[in-house]
This record gives sequence, C-alpha cells and structure tokens, in this order.
Amino acid sequence: MVYAYIRVSTDKQTVENQRFEILNFAKLRDLVISKWVEETVSSRKDLSARTFGSLLKELNSDDVLIVSEISRMGRNLMQIMGILNQCMENQVKVYAIKEGYELGDNINSKVLAFAFGLSAEIERTLISQRIKEALARKKSEGIKLGRPMGSKTKNPILAKHNDFIVEQVSLGVKQVEIARRLKVHRHTVKNWVKLIKV
Repeated sequence: MVYAYIRVSTDKQTVENQRFEILNFAKLRDLVISKWVEETVSSRKDLSARTFGSLLKELNSDDVLIVSEISRMGRNLMQIMGILNQCMENQVKVYAIKEGYELGDNINSKVLAFAFGLSAEIERTLISQRIKEALARKKSEGIKLGRPMGSKTKNPILAKHNDFIVEQVSLGVKQVEIARRLKVHRHTVKNWVKLIKV
C-alpha cells in the first residue's frame, strides 16, 4: 500500500500545499495513493498520541510512505532518525519530497542505517557519561547515593500484599508464581520473603 502523510501544526495552516506536492510526486513515480493520513497537531506532541504513531504501527513490509518534507514526521533529528530506522527495519520505503530522500533497499539507505545506529550509540554513551558525571559530583559534595536505609521495607506493592504473600508461601506456592500474580520481578518477592522471614 502507498500511504501519504500530511501534518500541519495549527488549523490556520493549510494542507493543500503538501497534498499538491505529494500528488505531483506520486504521478511522476506512477504511484497510486491508497490512504491519506492528515492531522493538525504539533510535532512536540508525543508520537503515541499522534495519528502518525498509529500509522507507523500499521505499515508493513513493501509499503510506501510519502511525506512532503521530513520535518512533518517528527520534532527533532533523533526522533526522525528513530522513525526512519523503524521504517527501514520493517522494510517500508519512505519518500521525503523536498529533501529528495528515498529510503529503501539501496546503498544510500544502508549508509543512513549505519548513521542512525552510530548516532543512537553516541547518544547512549553521552547519556551514560552525564549520569556518571552527575553521580561523581554528588558524591564529592558528600551526598549519599543509593537507596535510603530501610527502603526495602517500604515496597508499597509488596507491603500491601504482605498477608497474601505469607499465605501463598505457607501453602508452598513458588515465589516465581507469586511474583507473576503481583506483576513484580521474582527477585523482589524473594527479597521480601527474606526480609519478613516467612
């Protein structure tokens, strides 16, 4: 299927320019638009709350997505790269008309995929570095790091279900099963059982 995506930030803007560009592009490429997706929403709004987020989940292998310009897709470079990477992984061909980008099964796309992966790795490294620097600064200022003393006894989920846990353990129910029922990790239950000495 061929999808065309149009987005404007306010209702005072018109979608007609984007529609015109996409129709001309589709005609030149002999593409027939199967579905138009339009929305009036700021790109700052979370992707999951946008119609575009739903569209991305709908796209399958060999589908085509056309946008008038790449900025219609996301609010910043990292988000756009994440969206394009997702499309590449799902083998969706993407056309961004103004920039002349064609993302599909070709060498340019593979170079872009490498760039996306490298950028994501750099971002993760920078985040990790910033966290380590912040922790080192707090430590040098004498701020104690880690959980506060006695925080293990303050697990609100398990404290609320303490009687249930005691009963289940006394009945011989495995801790992993108790954890599954309470929707917590098995080690959380294991530590709680040790703590309350059941």
